[in-house]
Formats: sequence, C-alpha cells, structure tokens
Amino acid sequence: MDPFWGQWWVWGVAAVALAVGEVLLPSYVLLGFGVGAGIVALLLLIGIPVAASLPVLALVFALSSLAAWLLLRRFLGVYNGQVKTFDHDIND
Repeated sequence: MDPFWGQWWVWGVAAVALAVGEVLLPSYVLLGFGVGAGIVALLLLIGIPVAASLPVLALVFALSSLAAWLLLRRFLGVYNGQVKTFDHDIND
C-alpha cells in the first residue's frame, strides 16, 4: 500500500480545504498553499513519480506553493498608488 501522503486525493482534499480557508481568511496566503497542493495532486494523478520519498514530495509542494503565492501576489496584490489616504475628518 502506498503511503498516505502519496495518494492524490489526500492532496486534492487539502487543496479544497485550503481554498475554503482562503474564503474565510482572505489574504492570498492559503490560496497559494491550496494551488500548491492542487499541483501536487495533479502530478500524482497523472502518474509523475513525485511521491518517491517524502522530502521530494514536500519540496515539490513548497516550490509550487511559493511560485503560486508569488504569482497571486503579482497579479492580485496591492498595486502602487492603490492605498487610499484621507485628508479630512468625517466629523468636520
């Protein structure tokens, strides 16, 4: 029997749980981890042997999560000049 972390559906469930967590805590951090878990699930589903050992699997997950977080931060993050400042008090 394959180790528990080598099952594609485990990573798929983790990806969905992290995406739901992102809805509850919107910060684009959990979504990056969810995309990373989804990529690992997809790699395991199509048969790429990334589950040969736990360190290799963790490295693939970490690198794909980092890349997803950086891309999300680049395209969905705060842009320059987007911060609104207020010069007057609402009570004046």
